[in-house]
Amino acid sequence: MKRLCVSLIAGLFLLPVVFEAAGAPPNYARELGNSFADAVERVMPSVVVIRTESTVYHAARDIYFGGVYGIPERLAGQGSGVIISKDGFVLTSNHVIRNAEEIEVALQDGTKYPARRVGVDPMTDLAVLKIQAPEGTVLTPVEPGDSDKVRVGEFAIAIGSPFSLNSSVTVGIVSQKGRSVGLLPYEDFIQTDASINPGNSGGPLVDADGRMIGINAVIQTGGPLSQGNIGIGFAVPVNMAMRVAESLIRSGQVDRPWLGMQLMSSDKVNPGDPGVLVGGVYGGTPAARCGILEGDIVVKVDGSPVYEARDIQRIVFRHRVGETVKLEVRRNGSPIHFEIVADRMPVFDKGRP
Repeated sequence: MKRLCVSLIAGLFLLPVVFEAAGAPPNYARELGNSFADAVERVMPSVVVIRTESTVYHAARDIYFGGVYGIPERLAGQGSGVIISKDGFVLTSNHVIRNAEEIEVALQDGTKYPARRVGVDPMTDLAVLKIQAPEGTVLTPVEPGDSDKVRVGEFAIAIGSPFSLNSSVTVGIVSQKGRSVGLLPYEDFIQTDASINPGNSGGPLVDADGRMIGINAVIQTGGPLSQGNIGIGFAVPVNMAMRVAESLIRSGQVDRPWLGMQLMSSDKVNPGDPGVLVGGVYGGTPAARCGILEGDIVVKVDGSPVYEARDIQRIVFRHRVGETVKLEVRRNGSPIHFEIVADRMPVFDKGRP
């Protein structure tokens, strides 16, 4: 009995020593916060404030002589952007610089430079600017991520200048991918609950490693009297945004791939099953040359099932002009496989190429 008591007492004296050697439990909240801070520090030198000036004219009538004239008003605007190359190309939202007569870009350190418009794409609400900085100016481009690999539920960090509050950072998650909200002809938005407010437009949405996964573009508000964030924001995926930017830098316009099909929903497709009806095929197009026929039902594109026309559009737009798109169609109940080389989308006039 005496020996047992000694053992217990010795054990009690050992306990504090064991806990002291193990140390305090890890502070996971601190580690997570440090990870976010590291990501922000990595991307912040690439984020810019875009300030614009434009003139609008308000119609007025001369009460004595009846003439109509315009009263000019000088308007100032502000948005965000992100540097995508060492030589000073900046990616932003088209609506940030729309109608701007003068554009100024401010870097993180407050240095300001004039910028010129390189090209715009209203279809995706994207634009590219070129910073007019002296030769030898050091500019830090953002590191693009891969929006195709972004997972729903992962952390997302929005950076921009909402309400003129420069270099603001908000954190949330990727709420969903492939969203369409009916504002633009070509939509494939990343939805996030990271707070995005007026002024954030054109700024980057980045992952937990500080890589850009999107360009902040649209917010859902509580109604016409509310302009604040309600936890639903949308960003253009970086893969789409960078393809648009590269095309604008290269040629000043966007070269989009297309196959030459009119697509629509149909009662020939059972609810819940993949399938989009080919309502027509333009003559002389890739689809026509490969033998796609009106009445065919597109079931898969590049191996992925498609349920709506925008599913096909989204996959085709991931390609560049001249690349091959693989289609599986159903014709009279039988599957047929096609490999179609995408052409450059022509300019449309009243719905026809």
